Amino acid sequence: MPVRGAAWRPGTSRFRGRLGGEYGSASVVVVTLVGAMVAVLVATLAVGAAHLAKRRAATVADLAALAAADAAVGRIGGEPCELADRVAEENGAELEECLMAGLEATVTVGVDIPGGWRAAVSARAGPPG
Repeated sequence: MPVRGAAWRPGTSRFRGRLGGEYGSASVVVVTLVGAMVAVLVATLAVGAAHLAKRRAATVADLAALAAADAAVGRIGGEPCELADRVAEENGAELEECLMAGLEATVTVGVDIPGGWRAAVSARAGPPG
């Protein structure tokens, strides 16, 4: 009586008849999953870099606004917006705008983000009280 189904031969899988041409399909799935994980990792790193750049811009904007306000009230010498620009540059940012309304300074500072983006944050400072 002939045996139906896959024939076993030395050195071959006994399930070759059932799987047919499916050998290697697991490799495709693994490569796809690894690619997806790499994409998620890259996206996470990009979002993290953007968040850090925004926080750095906020800190520099606060420092620049405080320096401008201190110059406006006479605590330190110099022009308020020039001091704000110097503080921004010394902290790796660029002063985009500086507005003085009496003794109150409003500054906008920008920081470059990898990938061609830019984070800009404004801060305001004035005399106490």
